[in-house]
Amino acid sequence: MIKLAIISLVIAAVLALLGFGGAAGTFVGIAKILFFIAIAVFVLFLVLGILAGKGIKDAID
Repeated sequence: MIKLAIISLVIAAVLALLGFGGAAGTFVGIAKILFFIAIAVFVLFLVLGILAGKGIKDAID
């Protein structure tokens, strides 16, 4: 997901250099959305991993 966000930012930079401001803005918006989705998924998996680790630790003890 982060890889797609970086690719979108590179495309936006190229489009901005070529003078396509509207399309560049669209790609920047897409990159921001993908970045925040990636952070949300990371935090979700982090919390689930911590909870699963505690559950396994309690089951073993």
